[in-house]
Amino acid sequence: MTASLASLGRKIVGAGDLQSVVRTMKAVATSSIAQYENAVLALADYHRTIELGLSVCFRHLAPVALLSPPEKHSESREIGAVILGTDQGLVGRFNDVIADHAIKTLQQLPGKPQVWAVGERVQPHLADAGLPVLEVFPVATSVKAITPLIGRILLDNETRHGLTEATELHLFYNRTVSGTIYAPVSERLLPLDAAWQRKLSERAWPTKNLPEVLGGDTATIRALIREYLFVSLFRACAESLASENASRLAAMQRADKNIDELLKGLIGDFHRLRQSNIDEELFDVISAFEALNS
Repeated sequence: MTASLASLGRKIVGAGDLQSVVRTMKAVATSSIAQYENAVLALADYHRTIELGLSVCFRHLAPVALLSPPEKHSESREIGAVILGTDQGLVGRFNDVIADHAIKTLQQLPGKPQVWAVGERVQPHLADAGLPVLEVFPVATSVKAITPLIGRILLDNETRHGLTEATELHLFYNRTVSGTIYAPVSERLLPLDAAWQRKLSERAWPTKNLPEVLGGDTATIRALIREYLFVSLFRACAESLASENASRLAAMQRADKNIDELLKGLIGDFHRLRQSNIDEELFDVISAFEALNS
């Protein structure tokens, strides 16, 4: 009986320690979500500036080959794809969801996909589907680490393909929808969408001072496109990281609830067993007292 009480006591202590770890992870995930969401908001002004610059170029400069998609697609055409996953676990089906979405989308596109995976845990899903993974990059662990990560991705892409009319680049990541709910998202970064170009070219300039394009036309627009790619990838990374932490927060909330239920059961068992032990001891004392009296 004493051994059973001791065993239950150890289980209660262990469950309490585990609950402390889970609640710490919940707090870290909540803080991280706010950090990445604030980074996305802070990027909005810079993104608007890049779009204004592109709007001027689209309005006044001659079209550049890489801005418009080719009229015909070739089966031998290479399609670049950046897929954002995770390096760490405890995120539920986060990697499964984005990998399945990317695989399904790329299979419908004519051409040969070339994949850059961000996160070790998403790479096996892509390899199982037969997608050639060119490089696996580690996931950024903070807002400051996002910029170097994007720099490596863009450098590798330009080294392999360059910014030419043959360049096609797609982006896949999870985006938070509401609270701890997320959904997979895909974007075609290159070639630039024709409807989007027209919309930007028709945008009114916010001041009375008319803008001027300095330097070579091609160099200017290519520089702006690089910044557009940087902003798009940065926002996607931040939203993916926010979604990852939202998924981890949901997992920790479920774990916290399960541990609570487990603790209630263990404490209840402990009290019942302790009461039973006390009852047995009292019964022995009463029996001995009655035996002495008789």
